[in-house]
Amino acid sequence: MKLDVVTFGESMAMLYANEYGGLHKASTFSKALAGAESNVACGLSRLGCLTGWVSKVGDDQLGTFILQELEKEGVDISRVIRAKDGSPTGLLLKSKVEEGDPEVTYYRKHSAASTLAPADYPSDYFRMAKHLHVTGIPPVLSKNMREFAYLAMKDMKQAGKTVSFDPNLRLSLWPDRATMAHSINELAELADWFLPGITEGELLTGEKTPEGIADFYLKKGVSFIAIKLGKDGAYFKTKHEDGYIEGYHVENVIDTVGAGDGFAVGVISGVLDGLSFQGAVQRGNAIGALQVQAPGDMDGLPTREKLASFLSRSKVIHQKKGEC
Repeated sequence: MKLDVVTFGESMAMLYANEYGGLHKASTFSKALAGAESNVACGLSRLGCLTGWVSKVGDDQLGTFILQELEKEGVDISRVIRAKDGSPTGLLLKSKVEEGDPEVTYYRKHSAASTLAPADYPSDYFRMAKHLHVTGIPPVLSKNMREFAYLAMKDMKQAGKTVSFDPNLRLSLWPDRATMAHSINELAELADWFLPGITEGELLTGEKTPEGIADFYLKKGVSFIAIKLGKDGAYFKTKHEDGYIEGYHVENVIDTVGAGDGFAVGVISGVLDGLSFQGAVQRGNAIGALQVQAPGDMDGLPTREKLASFLSRSKVIHQKKGEC
């Protein structure tokens, strides 16, 4: 088997409210798949990339739901482990908002995914892929997952593969900001491509500008940094070039969750397709804009046809050189 991209992490069943307001007011919910890494895996699969996702899920109905949803999306789940020790699949509840970020409540403590450990690492499977995508969520969920993340990134680098890292900070899960910054920055040094948001970059480095944040990571050995600037687009920098890439105007922002994952999908697929870093960031901006116009965490992630239609309407030149 050959893969374009492999990733790992925790996916959860998500119940999202059908009525506006706080979760305590909601009376009906719809069910969907949630999880930053599986969002990216599904988004890449929709663009035609061969993608694999590795994790543990509970030997329960929610675990079955997650695996079925990923199979529907064309994501390879052949190395996912069903936990036999009673560890449950994670669950989250999400409110419905008219603007801004929704309220999210997690039920993931001692979940099956949090027990994913270095002993579970399938090096042969990971090395089938051209690229590894990692986020900062698994390392904070448990010591086992943190060690798994280090092992995966080091192994793929040693194999000559590229590695992208989205810090995806969850401040409430870390003991303090200093520990978070130290841990995330250690992992960033193992990445080729680093994809923080501007606020995340400030928290992690103390720098106040995109240029300063980018320089911080270039000095640590990262070769390509793309910093998300929300509605203002993104800034990118390598050793040889840098620039601001404008964002896309969105009339109706429905849900901001998943926008960063959409950006990662665009950047990763763009680079693998042979686009320039500028073109890849431009694609990231486009997919992020599409995602915020949809209610679910990945409902807005497009197929190639939908992406091409959006780009043509937005009058942005899309220099496609190939496909995953």
